[in-house]
Amino acid sequence: MPPTRTRPRGRALALLGVAAGVVGLLATPPDAPPTPLAADPAAAVADATTTVYYWTRTKNWSAYNLHYAPDGGAWTTVPGTAMEPACADWVKKTVSLGSAAGLQATFNNGGGVWDNNGGRNYALGTGSVTVKDGVVAHSDPCADTPEPGAKKATVYYSSATLGWSTVNVHYQPAGGSWTAVPGVGMTAACTGWWKREIDLGTATTLRAAFNNGNGVWDNSGGADYAVPAGVSTVRDRVVTPNAADPCAATPPDTQAPTAPAKVTAKADGVSVLLSWDPATDDRGVAKYQVTRVGGSSGTVVTDVASTVFSDTGLAERTAYTYTVKAVDAAGNTSPASAPATATTGDRPTAPAGGKPLGTDPRKDPIYFVLTTRFYDGDASNDRGGSQHVRTGNAANDDPMFRGDFKGLVQKLDYIKGLGFSAVWITPVVLNRSDYDYHGYHGYDFYKVDPRLESAGASYQDLIDAAHAKGMKIYQDVVYNHSSRWGAKGLFTPTVYGVRDGQWSWYYDEKQPGFEYDGLTVDTKSGKSYYNGDLWSTAEPPGNTCVNWGKPTGGRSPEGYTLYNCQWPSPTSGMFPKDLYHPCWIGNWEGEDSRSCWIHEDLADFNTENPAVQNYLIGAYDKYIDMGVDGFRIDTAVHIPRTTWNRRFLPAIYDRVSRRHGAEAAKNFFVFGEVAAFVNDKWNRGSVNHSAQFYTWKERKEYAADDARAALEMYDYEQQQGTGNQPTSTNAFLNGNAYHEPDHSRFSGMNVIDMRMHMNFGDAQNAFSNGKDSDDSYNDATYNVVYVDSHDYGPNKSSERYAGGTDAWAENMSLMWTFRGIPTLYYGSETEFQAGKKIDCGTTCPLATTGRAYYGDRIEGSVTASDFSKVSAASGAVATTLQKPLVKHVQRLNEIRRAIPALQTGQYSTEGVSGGMAFKRRYTSGSTDSFALVTVSGGATYNGIPNGTYADAVTGDVRTVSNGTLSVGAPGKGNLRVYVLNGPGKIGAAGPYLK
Repeated sequence: MPPTRTRPRGRALALLGVAAGVVGLLATPPDAPPTPLAADPAAAVADATTTVYYWTRTKNWSAYNLHYAPDGGAWTTVPGTAMEPACADWVKKTVSLGSAAGLQATFNNGGGVWDNNGGRNYALGTGSVTVKDGVVAHSDPCADTPEPGAKKATVYYSSATLGWSTVNVHYQPAGGSWTAVPGVGMTAACTGWWKREIDLGTATTLRAAFNNGNGVWDNSGGADYAVPAGVSTVRDRVVTPNAADPCAATPPDTQAPTAPAKVTAKADGVSVLLSWDPATDDRGVAKYQVTRVGGSSGTVVTDVASTVFSDTGLAERTAYTYTVKAVDAAGNTSPASAPATATTGDRPTAPAGGKPLGTDPRKDPIYFVLTTRFYDGDASNDRGGSQHVRTGNAANDDPMFRGDFKGLVQKLDYIKGLGFSAVWITPVVLNRSDYDYHGYHGYDFYKVDPRLESAGASYQDLIDAAHAKGMKIYQDVVYNHSSRWGAKGLFTPTVYGVRDGQWSWYYDEKQPGFEYDGLTVDTKSGKSYYNGDLWSTAEPPGNTCVNWGKPTGGRSPEGYTLYNCQWPSPTSGMFPKDLYHPCWIGNWEGEDSRSCWIHEDLADFNTENPAVQNYLIGAYDKYIDMGVDGFRIDTAVHIPRTTWNRRFLPAIYDRVSRRHGAEAAKNFFVFGEVAAFVNDKWNRGSVNHSAQFYTWKERKEYAADDARAALEMYDYEQQQGTGNQPTSTNAFLNGNAYHEPDHSRFSGMNVIDMRMHMNFGDAQNAFSNGKDSDDSYNDATYNVVYVDSHDYGPNKSSERYAGGTDAWAENMSLMWTFRGIPTLYYGSETEFQAGKKIDCGTTCPLATTGRAYYGDRIEGSVTASDFSKVSAASGAVATTLQKPLVKHVQRLNEIRRAIPALQTGQYSTEGVSGGMAFKRRYTSGSTDSFALVTVSGGATYNGIPNGTYADAVTGDVRTVSNGTLSVGAPGKGNLRVYVLNGPGKIGAAGPYLK
């Protein structure tokens, strides 16, 4: 309510009416005060002053103003004069009254909130006057009180990341005694903040720790907090002295973002790829609005979450103009960017993109293949490369690029017959290095490597063929690095070293017009696929490479002189620092592991640069549009979590949703390789280098600049340590009950279960370590679980797993029934290349390694009538299908597919005795699946629901009436899966499941 006015008499009415009208125009909200009329003057007191003290504790305003009129005088202009701090909980203002004997007063916060004594105004006299909650008194509340903050500490504590419902502060003034444990209670001040005012006596600082009253403490990692006098905040282990009140009202956001810059539009057929640099905003950009003008559709506005937009399905040979605006969370919109124009071409003849299957990825066991080493369907695209002879591959007639999409299409029925419904394939983009068959040396991220494709067997054909069989394709993708020859369309080095007689056999002079495609041989030399368009005989103009052409002092394995700049490297000066990081990794658990090269053939992208982000987002949009079902992310740990969470992950899901719908986006499966080749729950104690860390959203705000934010996040989370990371119950039953998981803090990235992988030398170890880690993932039921891969076997072994058939069977039995998604590296179903070194580079033939060609074992014809069901087979593949582990994995897949609890269920070992024994349950709608599992050994289950249980392996039926079921040991590699009201025996007895 505004202050009131006393009705004037006589001539004063007209004059004061004018004054009130003017002031009324200055007041902003309708309830702002007009100027009140002064009371009739009283006896004047010469040079009188009044010091007005105002009580603040019950207001918590961010500002205090005194609006007053000396008796018989004029009112100050709204909102009055600012008051100043006096002592704890008081502000003051001294005013001169001239000859007046008092004043009328009101108080306000400068933003339209008033205290006018309930509409009566405050009548104040001279001297020291206090106004406290509507009561006027004549006193000095700060008499004998030290300066503000000198003997009091006002402490605000943030529990936003802790979830505490009660907060106590346990403290000790300097030189004094500690409070009794647990300290004194703090008062809820506003959402996420607690407050306590502490008397310090003569001290000026205190030590403090905080707790929730139930034994959970925050004592700054054992150091306690040092808090000075005055107002301080304690948030995320950081003390901020002289802090602003965190509960003060946040001023409204009225500042618009900057206009997006560097908008580029590039046409590709009837699509246009638009990209731009991120706009800036004081509180963050929420989205972008892309406006397209042109064609028959006129003006079209589209909201976009990232800084890349692929506009598809446009008219042929038509000019389109685009502008982009940035929008913040408050709806403030930037000016439009400068326009960018592109003209479409002809509609491509390539098949249209497919659509992902869009089902829960936990239902789909994964078969992982190195495409080039699996099955060769087209020999015409085989390539040995420059190392064909040196490696010994030539002697084995085994070119490194051998398998292809045509071969994979032909053998999809083999994979389906094993029971797998998802295929993880190695990267498909055009690679460039001397030994790039694996796909991790990307060069043109927008082009599928032609060494993988054939007529009638393009990448799109593979995706479509898999989908027709109910099988998913997970594409291995790389965001961290390109090949050492750069990334076409972003940056490729143009200066490379000296060509002399020693090296002419290997590198050839530059050939104008020759463009590397991995498949075509340089016509002049007739032998070079890779570098004929890169080599130099003299230092070219504009060279940036350090010490170009000078000998390094070293020699090649052949004994040839090595020269500086002969190959691209991070420290050579050949790469621009804004696009590539200029350093070698030094510490695998240090910050530099995220910002330096990890190998000479892996040029490390500066992924915090918008140009790099846009290049990669645009490239992978292409494969999303083709209908892939998910991405396996290579070297995910070498990119800061902030960059994943801010840029790449939102771009992936936004694109899937926009192209294929929200349901497809919900089940698009992204799983990252966060390599941690140790047995620790937290990778050598470094949270930033641990797999589970990447499954979480950020829990605080960082700088708008991505590079700075990455460092801030790294330092903050390392200081938080392993004991202060978020936890989850999403993988665990509540007793015997399934509960709805909470994915509100999920980052969007699932992970490979590195800890189980490292411990699969023994299944019991893998099981124990898996359980120990599961509370620190957002949801461990999505973990990808494997024994070995194209990189390592268990315990960082450099060989493929060679534990024996029984151990393999036991590992598989655990993987197919425990939480997570079972994944098998190609050939492990036959113990292919067991004990062989997985990768020896160019020093030995591929045929002797764990990456050998598998096609010989699956020659012949095979037809799968359903998952785990082979209706016909002939030739070598028929023999392979009779292997004991093939039979084992077929039935495991059959059992898992029939029991929802084994696919998507939560688990518990509560009330369960036995080695690898647990219970799982999944409940949704009419589905309620409850299973009791034991692997190899006997088990007893106590406190389980009564009812009829049927074993999916033997068909044995048990009736439980006392909440207990006991199972004898089935034997190594064997299982018992007792399902409440279950279907009974599933599939036929085999060599292990019997």
